[in-house]
Amino acid sequence: MKIKDNIYNVGVNDREIELFEGQYVVENGMAYNSYIICDEKTAVLDSVDKCCGEEWMNNIKAQLGDKEPDYLVVHHMEPDHSANIDTFLNVYKSAKIVSSAKSFTMMKQFFGTDYPERQIVVGEGDKLSLGEHELTFMTAPMVHWPEVIVSYESKSKTLFSADAFGKFGTTDADEDWACEARRYYFGIVGKFGAQVQALLKKASALEIETICPLHGPVLTENLEYYINLYDTWSSYKPESEGVAVVYTSVYGHTAQAVEMLVSELEKAGCPKIAVSNLAYCDMAEAVEDAFRYDRMVLATTTYNGGIFPTMYEFIHHLTDHNFQNKTIGIIENGSWAPNVEKNIKALLANSKNITFTDAGVHIKSAVGADNADEIKALAQELCKK
Repeated sequence: MKIKDNIYNVGVNDREIELFEGQYVVENGMAYNSYIICDEKTAVLDSVDKCCGEEWMNNIKAQLGDKEPDYLVVHHMEPDHSANIDTFLNVYKSAKIVSSAKSFTMMKQFFGTDYPERQIVVGEGDKLSLGEHELTFMTAPMVHWPEVIVSYESKSKTLFSADAFGKFGTTDADEDWACEARRYYFGIVGKFGAQVQALLKKASALEIETICPLHGPVLTENLEYYINLYDTWSSYKPESEGVAVVYTSVYGHTAQAVEMLVSELEKAGCPKIAVSNLAYCDMAEAVEDAFRYDRMVLATTTYNGGIFPTMYEFIHHLTDHNFQNKTIGIIENGSWAPNVEKNIKALLANSKNITFTDAGVHIKSAVGADNADEIKALAQELCKK
């Protein structure tokens, strides 16, 4: 697929994959992007997942014919982008491999060699001239591995952004970019907001017309929209007004309270209500909503002296990804030793700028008349402007 004059995408769409990284549901598959820049020198940028290696090599051959590439640039050593390095170098015997020092360390770990006679080590500000095209490299540690580099091609004004600006889904998936990019970001990159901010600062000094990520579609229009979203996400600001309601329910009583709360929120004019039942939903979707909206309700039961396991896991996902800047209401259900509220607050104690509502709901086994008043009060507090 042609991106710009002499720049092509030779990546592969994996339509068979069901779980990315063994945990993220990808109903519309996954794209592993790889790019070729053709000039006096030819550079292939990144490899693809092991499952797609043969197709990738065929794509390179179809684009280049008998011409041999001069370089393989490795922006990111994660196996879904590096699994076929060895195959590539065995086919193209004269090609050099261009990457960061830390990447070469990882290559030895993955492949048993760091290809010492074929290395070109690059770091911040280093350049690789291909003729009319020239790549300038920038380090992007922890976006989202420590060895990551990105590159900017000055002639075409193209940013090769590694995992940044990527998303779940194939390049031709008919779906909203932001939804799957948001789920991808918070699940995979979200812990490292400060490092993403540092990369955005570097990118702000560049004139960018095209962003070529390693996953998802190439971005060519309305780039300000994508960059602003990344700025919002990586600074942990709420993206939208609304309430994410996340719950577990053993015998249906907590679910009943959630239904009542949703009804009261609607009456109070809440702009958006996103409800996640952790027994059935995609955990990554619930995490996405928790970061997206400015308010959240956690509703669960006391379980073995703590809180219900899937709620515990959910909160762990939040804290592990630097969750902050939220208003939270709690619905607690317990029959003889209710301590949900205490446990949730303890789990979120180290999260920044968390405000708990004054109103709370305290169910003793089943929803009672007093709980209806509590639910109404919680909804009204959450919807106060």
